[in-house]
Amino acid sequence: MTDIALGAAPERRTIWPTVGWAALLTGTIALGMQHQLLPWAADYPKPWVLPLAQEITAFSKSVIKFITPVTRAISAGLQVPLDLAVGILAKGFTLGSGESAVAVPRLSWIGILAAVTLMGHAFGGRRTAIVAFLCFFYLALFGQWDRAMLTLALVVVCVPVGVLLGLLLGVAAYRHPRFDHYFVRPLLDLMQTIPAFAYIIPTLFLFGFTPVTPLIATVAFAMPPMVRATTLALHRVPADIQELGRMTGCTRRQMLWRILLPSAKPTLMIGVNQVIMLTLNMVIIASMVGADGLGYDVLFALRGQKIGVGLEAGLAITALAIALDRLSQAAADSKVDLYRPGTPFHRRHSYLLASIAVLAAATLLGRVMPFFAGVPEAMTVTTAPMWDAMVKWVNINFFDYFEAVRTVLLLNVLNPVKSALLNLPWLGAVLIVAYAGWRLRNRNLALQCGALIAFIAAVGMWDKAMTTIYLCAISAAIACAIGIPLGVIATRSQWFDRVQRVVVDTLQTLPSFVYLIPVVMLFRVGDVTALIAIVAFAVTPAIRYTVHGIRQVPPHLIEAAVATGCTRRQILWRVQLPLAMPEIMLGINQTILFALSMLVITALVGTRDLGQEVYIALTKVDTGRGIIAGLCVAFLGIVADRLLRAAADRFRRRLGISPGAEIG
Repeated sequence: MTDIALGAAPERRTIWPTVGWAALLTGTIALGMQHQLLPWAADYPKPWVLPLAQEITAFSKSVIKFITPVTRAISAGLQVPLDLAVGILAKGFTLGSGESAVAVPRLSWIGILAAVTLMGHAFGGRRTAIVAFLCFFYLALFGQWDRAMLTLALVVVCVPVGVLLGLLLGVAAYRHPRFDHYFVRPLLDLMQTIPAFAYIIPTLFLFGFTPVTPLIATVAFAMPPMVRATTLALHRVPADIQELGRMTGCTRRQMLWRILLPSAKPTLMIGVNQVIMLTLNMVIIASMVGADGLGYDVLFALRGQKIGVGLEAGLAITALAIALDRLSQAAADSKVDLYRPGTPFHRRHSYLLASIAVLAAATLLGRVMPFFAGVPEAMTVTTAPMWDAMVKWVNINFFDYFEAVRTVLLLNVLNPVKSALLNLPWLGAVLIVAYAGWRLRNRNLALQCGALIAFIAAVGMWDKAMTTIYLCAISAAIACAIGIPLGVIATRSQWFDRVQRVVVDTLQTLPSFVYLIPVVMLFRVGDVTALIAIVAFAVTPAIRYTVHGIRQVPPHLIEAAVATGCTRRQILWRVQLPLAMPEIMLGINQTILFALSMLVITALVGTRDLGQEVYIALTKVDTGRGIIAGLCVAFLGIVADRLLRAAADRFRRRLGISPGAEIG
């Protein structure tokens, strides 16, 4: 429902904010052009740099011997389910030893294919079953089954651990509001803006190059959405349901497990879905520290510039992600079947029993019929040579055009912006960001944003951060310039909307590394390559939020505009876009955060920014350097997030809409 503050007094406008902006910008530009006026305010003095990276590294080395028994115990505990999952899905295992040893084969690919199809039909009907079947059949058809099962084994272990930890932390945050406000929310903000690479560094330092290291890093990366979903879901349980539980005499534990969590299941399943998707997004990065499977294949192809092999492995991850995404979404939306008391178990769980029976039968047949044991090589196909030949042909015939685009972007866009930001005085930047926070919201936001930007200068990462900002800003601007118009077109054309949904869904399930492979082949390494890959990765939120914002404009407002004689163009520019602007600004916010997350990965193609600092720290296992660089990336993301959210709330107030209210 629209929450309009009727009769709200307009904001009192004065000239002083404009004067403040003019003074700040003029002073910053003057200082940037004449550094000698105040050298300490233009370039952060080296003697002032805090050696936090070295201190963190030294502290980590001093405590590692004390916590090694704990990390070894955790490794041993997680190694058991990981080995079990790998054995069941990918390699098989042996029970016992010596002459009494019994070899247990892995599950049959035919059985898994049938079981996944049955699960799809149980949760979402025929359409979900077909999607699940086609995705898993793709893995078999293109010879990716064995590698995909190694990846699936990691997912099978990571997802339950991430869901359980997220659920427990979310319940604690729900029961203790202060704990949620002062600890959980800041921690989640930090975890969701720290680049994925940064999770690898401390886990690698603590656990070494073991199979458990990527598992722990993946769980830490994928857990935050489950915490947020749990807290949100429990707060949204209707008050009358909670009152019913109290009237029936439920204890706190009974209220949680029998009333709140079952009522919150749909939202909780959305959190599970997000954990699955983030786990699959992490598998390539996790392959850098020992994780085997499709992620390692993509990373190997990127390093060896083998576009065909990389695309096939990347598309296999995409197929796996689509299947798991559709299954988890269908499980979240599925309605609970009600049975009469005394209904037999086989009636209530017919699909489960059928899946187990098919798996068992197909696996047993695999002992005597090789077709059931593994995917026959004769039935597999590959498109790798085709992709390689296509890229070679494009490079031969269009190299000059690509080189021209690359040169124009470098000389006319990238280099001038980069030079301007590198000459930006650090003190002026801190004051501008703090003043923006004060004008958009209050003094607390000003202090928070100013302190986070000042921290980057204080740890000696200013030039790296400016390089990060320049690439992120240009990429986000281009992504918004593409995504927002596409979102507008999608709201005005049904066939275009159907096409963009398929494209956007595909782009969001592609692993981030896959974006680099074709771009590297066409534009070589460098900032232009990073720019194009970031734009392709970050364009999806701009499209989605624009579509969502325009479609939630109340129909009666559009009808009123039509009644006054407005044309379609006038309705768009004077009604829909102004009312959708808060959501569009949130889309810009997400585009920036997507760009920052992708920017760290583009360090592999030669960028010289904070992402490269994280990558170098990973290769050298330099804990302090990696944590500080990761924190700087996170702080940039937090500042952008806070300022844009404050701007969106301010825009809502100008429209007479309460902040946080939904239009429509």
